[in-house]
Amino acid sequence: MLVLLGWLVVICSIGGGFILAGGELYALWHPHELLIIGGGAAGAFVVANTGHTARTALMWFGRLMMPSKVNKKYYMDILSLLFDLFAKSRREGMMSIEADYEEPTKSAIFSKYPSVLVNPQMTTFICDYLRLVTSGNMASHELDNLMDLEMDTLRHEQEAPAIGLARVADALPGFGIVAAVMGIVLSMAAIAEPPEVLGGKVAAALVGTFTGILLAYGIIGPASNAIENRVHQEMDVFQCIKACIVASQNGMPPQLAVEFGRKTIPTYYRPTFAELDKRVRNR
Repeated sequence: MLVLLGWLVVICSIGGGFILAGGELYALWHPHELLIIGGGAAGAFVVANTGHTARTALMWFGRLMMPSKVNKKYYMDILSLLFDLFAKSRREGMMSIEADYEEPTKSAIFSKYPSVLVNPQMTTFICDYLRLVTSGNMASHELDNLMDLEMDTLRHEQEAPAIGLARVADALPGFGIVAAVMGIVLSMAAIAEPPEVLGGKVAAALVGTFTGILLAYGIIGPASNAIENRVHQEMDVFQCIKACIVASQNGMPPQLAVEFGRKTIPTYYRPTFAELDKRVRNR
């Protein structure tokens, strides 16, 4: 919703200022300019990125319309889930959680946390490393390094749409100039027309530059930054999970293992020690 609100503020501020200055919004409406600029930018984006990145970028625009799922409650669910898994493995043995990580959708523990289970990537990440831990053949520092490698891969993959859109934002003013130059070419072809006709054509050409700059700095550029921020939020969750699992692998009891994870959470989402302690004791 904040993205929609931000875009609305941008458009209303610029459009409102233009109207207050005596302009008419209709003078800025030139569909052919939008086709040149938008089509050129979209084509360049498709050429420069993989099909997966292009599809993911489109999906991100839908996700940006909704609030982020990463919040304090989500972190509490993650930590509580890991605590329950660690406590069960400590109480009944490591192999007792095999059924949980092999089929998380049928697990009584995972089923208590639908907010985690609904995220297949997060669930798979947890289950894969619990499987490695129960195998007993990997030292904690090796596990730590492997998790870092996978997180780097995930970060690179998830940031690709943001990087691609940022490059489109950088190119949009150039496409605006292309549209403006084409408009000037048409204006020169009509040089013999009356001043009011020629002036309208020149104004239409200038709208191309305006549109390219507006889309770059008011729409696409901020959207790219918003996607990047969301990716950072999601990667912070993976960092929290990693800290908990590595701490447990190092022999920390469940309560201390999730405390390691709690300390990695950004302060504006981080539950207090008392809040987390109360939550895990009441499960």
